[in-house]
Amino acid sequence: MILDLEKFVREERPYWDELDARLQREQPVSDLASARRLYYLYRRAASDLARLDTLATEPAMRGYLEQLVGRAYAEVHGARKRPYALRPLHWLRVTLPSTFRRHARAFQLATLITLIGALFGAGAVLLDPDAKGVIMPFSHLLGDPSDRVAMEEAAAQESDARPAHSSFAAMLMTNNIRVSILAMAFGIAWGLGTAVMLFYNGVILGAVMLDYIRAGEGVFLAGWLLPHGSIEIPAILFAGQAGFILGGAVIGRGTAQTLRERMRESGPDIVTLIAGVGLFLIWAGLIESFFSQYHAPVFPYWLKISFGLVELVLLFAYLGLSGRQYGGENGRVA
Repeated sequence: MILDLEKFVREERPYWDELDARLQREQPVSDLASARRLYYLYRRAASDLARLDTLATEPAMRGYLEQLVGRAYAEVHGARKRPYALRPLHWLRVTLPSTFRRHARAFQLATLITLIGALFGAGAVLLDPDAKGVIMPFSHLLGDPSDRVAMEEAAAQESDARPAHSSFAAMLMTNNIRVSILAMAFGIAWGLGTAVMLFYNGVILGAVMLDYIRAGEGVFLAGWLLPHGSIEIPAILFAGQAGFILGGAVIGRGTAQTLRERMRESGPDIVTLIAGVGLFLIWAGLIESFFSQYHAPVFPYWLKISFGLVELVLLFAYLGLSGRQYGGENGRVA
């Protein structure tokens, strides 16, 4: 077979350059898709080298490919011998946000279901104020919103109110952890359990918001919820995202893999998201205990609202941008 060298190099050079770039990165391969891509590029380069062996007039190009294939061989076959390195900063900076972006549709689905639940909860309270007794999970939320605001603001500077604040914050944090774990775990039921948990959580959120806004306490509500809720609510959505990934692995639509293979492939991403949920809820719990529960005049509402909005912007900037310099399409880590 006569090889058109110019055409051959023009077609194959992009694959060689990609393989060379991947081998130069200091970060090890950390996901299945990147490993498969690396192996494909290695096999393609090895095949190109075999084709060039028929040409005695191209020693420089053959030498380059021999060196490239040798490096790729060491990377592919030596990866199994590498000890696992715990790199929490790399995980936080690259792995977590990349995993979030890779499963953005699952997050969007979790958000949509929660919003539908919020609309349902708001509509229920709007049509029947007595529905609060059925919807609200905490006795603190059953009374008149204006009465609670007056009581909270009057007690804001009293030191003996702090234990009650901490106790209520702990109760809310425990509930959020429980909701998050269940939202993920119920994904085993083809994702339906996750959808139910997210919908009900949205119902509670919508009912509370409508109740306070209708009572003219929207500013208090924003100052109360935003400092911790800007992290806490997305954390619950991340748990729902993990639940839908689990549900997708159980269903296995459009793939020939076995259930075990699908679970093995999706497991690391689920664990990554749930670990992120844990970190976010810890932060939200601290903010809730030491900031959200202290109202005007201790902390003015504009300060609390601004703090929450800044948190929200930084969170989604982190999730959307962090780690992109290490990965390719959809934030895959290479």
